[in-house]
Amino acid sequence: MEANSNIIDGKQYIVVKLGNEQYGIDINFVDNIVRMQRITRVPKAQHYFKGVINLRGEIIPVMSIRLKFGLEEDNITNATRIIIIKFDAGSAVGIIVDEVKEVVTLEESNISKINSELGDKSGFLNGIGKHGDDLISLLNISSVIIEKESN
Repeated sequence: MEANSNIIDGKQYIVVKLGNEQYGIDINFVDNIVRMQRITRVPKAQHYFKGVINLRGEIIPVMSIRLKFGLEEDNITNATRIIIIKFDAGSAVGIIVDEVKEVVTLEESNISKINSELGDKSGFLNGIGKHGDDLISLLNISSVIIEKESN
């Protein structure tokens, strides 16, 4: 019984790579991870919105986190994946990542909150997780995906 008690204390994240940086995505939002596939462009979409894919009959919009964060264009390799994120039963969005590394469980004590003066991307992060010697930027996935209107 003791062995299972520490699992409940932590939160699970899928660790992905964008360039040299590691990001964590709350596993509760991850519906699926698929290999890169042909993306159909959609006219007049945001620059970071790559288009749509057909995943088992469901049309899913796909976005580039790299472009959303102001990084260079995606470099598609054999390790590139599309992570399907679902917030509720109806809405799914795919995000392109360079590589899916692992699933980690982070205890609350290993997560540091973000200082609000960190710049543009700070709204996209929930905190920084410490996993061994690695630091993992924990994405606030809803703020990454949901577009805020700026006037």
